[in-house]
Amino acid sequence: MSNWLDAVKWDADGLVPAIAQDYKTGRILMMAWMNREALTLTVQENRAIYYSRSRQQLWRKGESSGHVQQLHEVRLDCDADVITLQVEQIGGIACHTGRESCFYRVYQDGEWVSVDPVLKDPKDIY
Repeated sequence: MSNWLDAVKWDADGLVPAIAQDYKTGRILMMAWMNREALTLTVQENRAIYYSRSRQQLWRKGESSGHVQQLHEVRLDCDADVITLQVEQIGGIACHTGRESCFYRVYQDGEWVSVDPVLKDPKDIY
């Protein structure tokens, strides 16, 4: 059996973008990076595990916040350079700002407008 990880086109830093989507609604919750270890552990542990470029280490989503992403499916795009994760967002908050999604700003009339509510104050999460 060939190594399924070899099919992924990793960038020069050994990373691939990973987009987390709500498995029921399809809403994009967040985007983060994965390395080979993060993707392997995500599949093994059945939860989203990313690679933090700023901390240079693995990041188990929800480790400090409790907002774990339970994995339902992993997909690789046609160019093999983007991963999507279909997840159940435990607690309903994916963003460190306390919102459901990191994509909460909409372009309107020349500016970015926040349109999604803060569900929980980040000071109460972290």
